[in-house]
Amino acid sequence: MRAAATVADPRWADVQARDARADGRFVYSVKTTGVYCRPSCAARAARPENVAFHATAADAEAAGFRACKRCRPNAPARADELAATVARLCRYIEAAEQPPRLDELARQAGLSPHHLHRLFKRHTGLTPHAWAQAQRARRLREQLAASESVTAAIYEAGYNASSRFYEQAGQLLGMTPTAWRAGGAEVDIRFAVGQCSLGAILVAQSGRGVCAILLGDDPDALVRDLQDRFPRAHLIGGDADFEQLVARVVGFVEAPAQGLDLPLDMRGTAFQQRVWQALREIPPGRTASYAEVAARIGAPRSVRAVAQACGANALAVAIPCHRVVRHDGALSGYRWGVERKRALLDREAEA
Repeated sequence: MRAAATVADPRWADVQARDARADGRFVYSVKTTGVYCRPSCAARAARPENVAFHATAADAEAAGFRACKRCRPNAPARADELAATVARLCRYIEAAEQPPRLDELARQAGLSPHHLHRLFKRHTGLTPHAWAQAQRARRLREQLAASESVTAAIYEAGYNASSRFYEQAGQLLGMTPTAWRAGGAEVDIRFAVGQCSLGAILVAQSGRGVCAILLGDDPDALVRDLQDRFPRAHLIGGDADFEQLVARVVGFVEAPAQGLDLPLDMRGTAFQQRVWQALREIPPGRTASYAEVAARIGAPRSVRAVAQACGANALAVAIPCHRVVRHDGALSGYRWGVERKRALLDREAEA
């Protein structure tokens, strides 16, 4: 009876697999040895009739068991220790005036550079170098708003030479730093609002490509959204030629099988760009969970950050965040409404 109850408990599968992901969720004790262990313990497998499960180490000790000296279940989990190490390094990088070298970070963590590089990317979705670049870009955007000049902002953000920064300016800001500082001033953005079966649709295009595809019920609200994104840009109503672009987007919404091949002006952090590129690789008629997307970009622990990147997407259908679902296949939040998400998926399934 005891053995059958243990085998029927889903936690037994974690113990048999020595699954480190279950560490911290429970511990198990072994009657014949008098010890309790983590699910990932590498000790010799116990017979199920001798095993009992406990929610915490304290519960196991209250039942008269002592901690295993091999897996130390009463100490912080190794995964938690490593996650704390990465979090500490992130704060160190954010506070540094210049991006720290990988070997310097490795010394601080007490790990090899190779191990640290893999660990950091697994927890954050970015390499230490990319994380440092993203932090400098964030500081730059803050400094551009606060400094008296673009040059001062560049040096305050940690760039040693303005020439090096200008090589990356387009990718970081989507426009020149002067235009960014001016809230998009002197940047021409053409746009038009149309109607489709999902409601109102706004399409906007900069000199780099389509920069917004917005869906909603109120056309005026979509225009206000665009104005909030580019408060001082030159917003130019679309002419007949631009209306043809809008018609292409509307046609794709109505019939996804025809495809949509447009140059895109994707503006976001390095992590968001990686997520958005992964979304574009999901074929029409298929879906992926947030966890699957996180795994595809090499950041399996960044499920929440993937969901946030989906929510930050301003290019509906072109970056198909509607193809991302919960792990059980259920539809979760969608920036433009769950019903629109369901409609898009239904059309792609029928194509």
